[in-house]
This record gives sequence, C-alpha cells and structure tokens, in this order.
Amino acid sequence: MSDPIEAEIFNLLSRREAGKSICPSEVAKSLQPEQWQRMMGKVRGVAVGLAREGRLVITKKGKPVDPNAFKGVIRLRLPNEGEGTTSEAE
Repeated sequence: MSDPIEAEIFNLLSRREAGKSICPSEVAKSLQPEQWQRMMGKVRGVAVGLAREGRLVITKKGKPVDPNAFKGVIRLRLPNEGEGTTSEAE
C-alpha cells in the first residue's frame, strides 16, 4: 500500500469500532492540516477506487451508495462481512 491517502483511510478506519465510518475530510486533515481542502478531490477519488474494488463502502445518510453514481456529503467505512459493492462485475 504505497498510496498515502489509501494508507491513511485504512489507518483511521482501524481505530474505529466495527461498522463505524469516517469523513473523507478526516483523511485530508490528517495528511495536510493546513491545506486539507485541496486534498478532498484526491481523497474522494481514492475512496471511489477502493469502493469499486470492494475494499471500502461509501455511505450517504448511513446507506451504501453506488461508487459510480453519488453526489454530496459521504462517509467511508469498511465493508461488513459478506457485503459486496454494486460494481464488482466491472
């Protein structure tokens, strides 16, 4: 795992209880506290890639969303056991 964004996503999630989520801004703030807003697009992009691979779940209002079609405020969490993504067939 050489991507620092990916590493930080999983680092922050490892500190949470099972099933709990993080905000993408937590990742950005952890990596670049002074200019975290500039990192948000990259963090979301990495999150989408991880969700497409089935390694992460993107949620909105607590419900999983399709990583290929979402807008607005999101959160990130690890998949529950047996939980897949809507785009695994890609």
